[in-house]
Formats: sequence, C-alpha cells, structure tokens
Amino acid sequence: MIRILLADDEGLMLNSMKTIIATNFGDECEVFTAKTGRVAVEIAEEEKPDIALMDIHMPGLNGIEAMQKIREKNKNIQFIVITAYNKFDYAKDAISIGVFDFLSKPVSKASIIDVLTRAIKSVEEKRKKKIDNIRIREKLETVIPIIENGFVSNLLLQNGSKSENEYYKEIMNIEEEYAYIILLQFGEDYKNGVLTNPVGTGMRLQKEYDQIRQKISDTFSCIIGSMMSNRIVVVVFSNRESVDYDERISIIERTRNLVYALEESTDAKFMAGIGHTKELDKIKESYVEAIRCLDEGESHVAHVDDLPLAGKIDEDYPIDVERRMFNCIEQGDTMQAGQQAKIFFDMLCEKFGQYDDDIKLKVLELVMRAETMGVNAGGLDYGFRYRKDYLSSVLAMKNYSELSKWFISKISLVCENIAFKHEECSETVISKAMDYIDENYTKNISLDDVSKVVNISPYYFSKLFKEEAGVNFIDYLTKKRIDYAKELLEDNTYSIKEVCAMCGYSDPNYFSRIFKKKENVTPSEYRG
Repeated sequence: MIRILLADDEGLMLNSMKTIIATNFGDECEVFTAKTGRVAVEIAEEEKPDIALMDIHMPGLNGIEAMQKIREKNKNIQFIVITAYNKFDYAKDAISIGVFDFLSKPVSKASIIDVLTRAIKSVEEKRKKKIDNIRIREKLETVIPIIENGFVSNLLLQNGSKSENEYYKEIMNIEEEYAYIILLQFGEDYKNGVLTNPVGTGMRLQKEYDQIRQKISDTFSCIIGSMMSNRIVVVVFSNRESVDYDERISIIERTRNLVYALEESTDAKFMAGIGHTKELDKIKESYVEAIRCLDEGESHVAHVDDLPLAGKIDEDYPIDVERRMFNCIEQGDTMQAGQQAKIFFDMLCEKFGQYDDDIKLKVLELVMRAETMGVNAGGLDYGFRYRKDYLSSVLAMKNYSELSKWFISKISLVCENIAFKHEECSETVISKAMDYIDENYTKNISLDDVSKVVNISPYYFSKLFKEEAGVNFIDYLTKKRIDYAKELLEDNTYSIKEVCAMCGYSDPNYFSRIFKKKENVTPSEYRG
C-alpha cells in the first residue's frame, strides 16, 4: 500500500486528484487530503505518507514551509510540488528539501498519472533496497559473531598463524596494528568484592548475548568473543602503540558507562579489566593484564596502569581475605567488613600466632589504611595527632582477643562513616536533581540534562535516582507534568494544546496518550 498526501486549498483540485488516483491506481494507494499547510504537517506526522503532492500557495503555512517541517521527521517521503507560478521561483528551496518533481497548474490527468507512476516506482525501489539491506544485515549478524569469535580465539590461544590473522583482518576490514583487551565479567551480585553465581548468571545471559554485543559494539570499535562462563573478551583496535593519560581516562570512562548500561539492561552486575595496548601477535599479554585487573582492581572498572606494582606475596598470607575486607570498606558494608576483618585476624593468628609484634604491626597498618580510605571518601577527618594513642594501646594489649576487638571496632567505625557519607552524597544528589526537575518540568528536559546538572553519568544517575526516589526518572517527571496538567485543565482559560505546551510536551497527541495512560481518561474527558 502506497500512502499519498494531497495538499491544496482548492477543494475541486483535491477531489479531481483523488478521483484520478482511485481510477488509475485503485487499492494500490491510500489517499489523505489537507487544505492548509498546518493540517498537511499534522496528517504527515500521524499517517507517515510515502508521497506528498503539495500546492505551494496555501493559507497560513505555505507549501515550502510545510515540506520543510514534514522532511524533519520523514526523510524518505517523495514531494511533488504543484504551483501555478514559475517553478524556478522556488527551485532553490525545493532542491534543499529534496523535491521529486514539479507540476504546473492547470495540471492534466496525464501528468498526474505519469508523475505518480514514477514516484510509486521510486518508493517501491527504495522499499526493496531497504528489505534487501535488512536481509543482508540479518545474514551478517548471524555470521559476524562466528568470525569474530574465531579471530579472538586465534589471538588469545595463539594457535593461528600470522597469515590466518591477516586473513581475519582482511575480511573484517581491520587496518589497525595494535589493540588492547577489555575483559567483561558478570554475576548476580557483588559480595565482598566478588561476583556471585557466575555460572548461573552466564547461563541466564546467554539469551541476551546479542543485546550485550550490540551495546559493546556501540561503545568501542572492536571484535567480541563468545560468552565463556561469566566472561566476554573484547578486543579494541588502535592505531597507536600506547595511550597517553587523557586517552586512558577516556577509555576507563567509556568502559564504566558500558558497565552501567549493561547493568541497566540485563539485571546483572558487571566488572571490567583493561590491559595495555599491544601488537596483535602479543595481545595475549593484554588479556593476562585484564585478568589481573579483575583479580586485584579496587573498583568495578580497572586499568592495568592503575594497579599497584605486583610484588611476590607470601603464600600463607590471606591476601584474598584482605582484599575482600577492603572492598567491603569501600562500599560501606559494615557487617561484611566486620566479618571479613574477623576472618582475616583469625587466619593471621592461626598461621603466624607466634609472632606477636608482627601481628600487632599488621593490625596497625590495616587500620591506618582503612582510615586513609575513609578520609579520601570524605567519611573521616584527619589530624596529625588523631592516632596518638594507637601504638601504645596496641602494644599494651595482653591477648589476641583484646586486639581482635580493637581491630574489628576500628574497621567497623571507618565503614560506618563511609556508608553515612555515601548515603549523604546520594541524598544530596537526588535532592538537587528533584529540585531541578520541580523548577523545570514545564520545559523540554531529559535525563541527560538532569544528570549533567548533578555532574554524574546518566546511567549511574538513573540507577541512583530509582534507588533513592523509589521511582524511575521518567515516571517522576511524568507525574509532575500530569499533576500540573490536571490543575490547568480545571481552568477553562487554556485550550488542550496550550495545556500540553505549558506542561513541557511538544506533541498534543503524545500528551493525550500519556494523560490517558496515567488517568484512564483523555484531557478533554477529564475537563468534562
């Protein structure tokens, strides 16, 4: 079915063209008519016509202006201009809009049939091309993941020859000589710095793999491996052998935004490790670095350059428990931090119980590390003499039970302060966001606008807003607008269109749909 819009202020002309179309094209075409430019724009927005025959001179909005507005939302429509004047007067404007052809009044039946036949053929050719492109894309979407996974396997397992890798590069149109690895890891939740239920989450997310792939490829120019348990390997290509500080920060930020986006869309928790840029035949080194980032990184997104230099740690030392404890401290999880502190202390006593001074020294070291973390997080203040009694108190302790209580209490206190600061910051951010929405909901504001005001990423802001406000951003904004609309509708001074604009909506039809969805009646019915 070809949808045709006829716009002319002469009723006789409209009826004549409708008859010609019905007689010569029959059920092949569906016809809509408008006598003004404004009505033509409204019909075009609602009905999405394929072809529009537009008279230049109509009351109010003229044909050129109407076509410009229609073109903004309908890029593929074929315009046929009808004019009783010299078409060259309008050639410049018409060319910029993309007019298919001109018809000069008086218009003959033969010319209408001819131009519509050509326009319909053009529409059908575009449709066929679009369908062919979709089919090609669907086939490629099936094949590309297989090719990419083969390339990733060759690179990481190094079981492919250099010529094989060159072949992969050629068929995938990859020209870069360098790349780095982003290793994504996911689970059901974070617990003590570890992602829980990795196998179950991996099985659950298999059905969402295509969606995950799309979000990754939207963020980076890369190839993507298959889902291996709860990990996905991403190879990001680069023209440079190394990255400077600013580019590294950009990579981390983009990866962090990707993690937020994946968490929003999959109902799972993600972490990411990022390795150094390497030549392709050495990319496995970047992969090993990315794994280390996941194991040793102190945040959900870690770059290998941000990790401390790795030294050898005594295999008897409970480093994993220590890391879990500090992850809990960073998150402000007082209960888990206290539990991990107790486990850590008990393991120290079990393995090194005969070294009293060393255990006391380690306890002091970890408490001061935790307090430094608290100061950096804004949860604690620092004064040079604040710890004046720490050393004497610890040295005076007679047994490990006493030392354990002191250690756990200090860790818990830091954690409580960090948790309080997190909550305070969240409340401040959301309070500021709500104030901004309350003051600007009558304007065309978006989630991106508000997140920029509070200076945090849109993904994190969206998540934080829902956690703190109990509803998502769009529902909160919509309620403010609809409540205001109800107030305005009770005053017959304003038309429905005016109420729509005063509430921050630009489209009256959309406003009516949203209003009915929320109130079960249309704005007109509500007004009664």
